[in-house]
Amino acid sequence: MKILSVNAGSSSLKFQLFLMPEEKVLISGLFERIGIDGSYTIKLNGEKVTKETLLANHEVAFNILMKELIDNNVVSSLDEIKAVGHRVVQGGDYYDKSVIIDDEVISRIEEMSVLAPLHNPAGLTGIKASMSVIKNAINVAVFDTAFHQTMPEENYVYALPYEWNKEYKIRKYGYHGTSHKYVSERINQILGRDNTRVITCHLGNGSSISAVKDGKCVNTSMGLTPTAGVIMGTRCGDVDATIITYMMDKLNMSTKEIENVMNKESGLLGISGVSNDSRDIVDGIENGNSRCLLAQKMLVNSIVSYIAKYYVELGGADAIVFTAGIGENSIVTRRDVINKLGALGIKLDEEANDIRSIERLITTSDSKVPCYVIPTNEELMIAKDSYNLIK
Repeated sequence: MKILSVNAGSSSLKFQLFLMPEEKVLISGLFERIGIDGSYTIKLNGEKVTKETLLANHEVAFNILMKELIDNNVVSSLDEIKAVGHRVVQGGDYYDKSVIIDDEVISRIEEMSVLAPLHNPAGLTGIKASMSVIKNAINVAVFDTAFHQTMPEENYVYALPYEWNKEYKIRKYGYHGTSHKYVSERINQILGRDNTRVITCHLGNGSSISAVKDGKCVNTSMGLTPTAGVIMGTRCGDVDATIITYMMDKLNMSTKEIENVMNKESGLLGISGVSNDSRDIVDGIENGNSRCLLAQKMLVNSIVSYIAKYYVELGGADAIVFTAGIGENSIVTRRDVINKLGALGIKLDEEANDIRSIERLITTSDSKVPCYVIPTNEELMIAKDSYNLIK
């Protein structure tokens, strides 16, 4: 069965076509600068081809994608695509698993756009384009928030008037759930059992850390929105809430202006003044930039604090997993984090840690908790959920 996994951004469309249940990638690629000018890259049989073309909207991108599938003999007819799985960032507390998309699902995705104004509308654009172009396929919504719906109430309710939770849905939702689910399932395969206590660290330009017990999320670092938690590329992470109103008064800022600062001008970028990219921060440290060093130390401290917190909440840990852009590729950040966890009996294997985007154990044999690098694969998780729903 052929399943198309789609991750639509406001001006992009990332995709992989899988043969399921074999989990074989038939073709993958990325459409960029949709609605601006446009280009797309197709990866097929190990070769990449990039083409420049006008991409007026997502429906145009879908039509070009379908033509590429047929022209490259990946499918002979669009009817071969039985399902299209879509990444949807915010599903609220409505969904604790992936669902087949109908009018009610679309309505709820629209409703929750207020909490993910950049992501949910983009996801809806991809869904509507898919429905228009691949008319006979079943469309599936795979929610970033779904995996975290197993958190107990004491871990998702804020210490604010309780009525806000019931009336306005003010609570912790968590994000990156598809990635946390994928790597937590993979580490259980490696450990050979399901009764595990695992801390999963999705570290990238956006970062979150989750505590997973017996395959289910019990806590996560992001909150009502993706702004909370650890320090990120441009997001501030956890801060004293009164700072917001204080600076709004000081600088006469609107809510939109302060929100923009917290989400786009803070984090590694705000501290370093150089970049939101971890690689640039490491380069800055090597060149003697003290603010880059400060940013790195603050980033590491925020990651370590959540790992330590979840280690205690879980009553220990059977494994710690690093994934996503920084987690998979930053040798320096993994080293700094693991070395600060020495009080927990965790010991880094420097030679094993000298890798990028390779699945590997990176701690010593006598480390109290094994730490792994596991490259995430959200598109495969989307395809698996879609396949399981329609098979």
